[in-house]
Amino acid sequence: MKLLLTLSRLIDAISQLIGKLAMWLILAATLISAGNAIVRKLFNTSSNGLLEIQWYLFAAVFMLGAGYAFMRNAHVRIDFISSKFSARGRNWVDIFGILVFLFPLCYMMATLGWPLFERAWTTGEMSSNSGGLIRWPVFLLIPLGFTLLSAQGVSELIKRIAFLTGNGPDALAHEGPSDEELLAQQLLEEEEQERLKQEQQLKGVQ
Repeated sequence: MKLLLTLSRLIDAISQLIGKLAMWLILAATLISAGNAIVRKLFNTSSNGLLEIQWYLFAAVFMLGAGYAFMRNAHVRIDFISSKFSARGRNWVDIFGILVFLFPLCYMMATLGWPLFERAWTTGEMSSNSGGLIRWPVFLLIPLGFTLLSAQGVSELIKRIAFLTGNGPDALAHEGPSDEELLAQQLLEEEEQERLKQEQQLKGVQ
């Protein structure tokens, strides 16, 4: 089990690194989108290449960041059901989902996506739009992204088994408030500050 947990930590480190890269890709896509909009408004011109690279970057964020989201438990869950289970029950449900749904899906998508990349690579397929980009990089994201997601699935499977066998913590346990709870708390605090500010202004008028 120690060897498996070491493998899990290695996969997590890779997912963490790729997750940070995906964050920079979001910034790049935002800057390109803003720059393209400014050029279009000021000079009444645009570039299909710049338009396409925006969705290339979006695809990269979505595909490459899936494993990172899985590691952070940031993907969509049916919490109102899983919250009724015990900690062991939630981990068993996750093991079932990883083995029955995640791994077959990743295998199918990677297997179907590889021929698309291979064909685009060998033929030098280009976008049909004038000034468009070469296609193979975005097709490569399909098998690459699902391979990374399946690797993170292996790591999560190891964590679930480690918990059930008493060799590790519960990776599904909530440590502190969620991002949504933090956001709601921040909004409430801002609303309260605004209310107090308005009360002070009313007292000043009186």
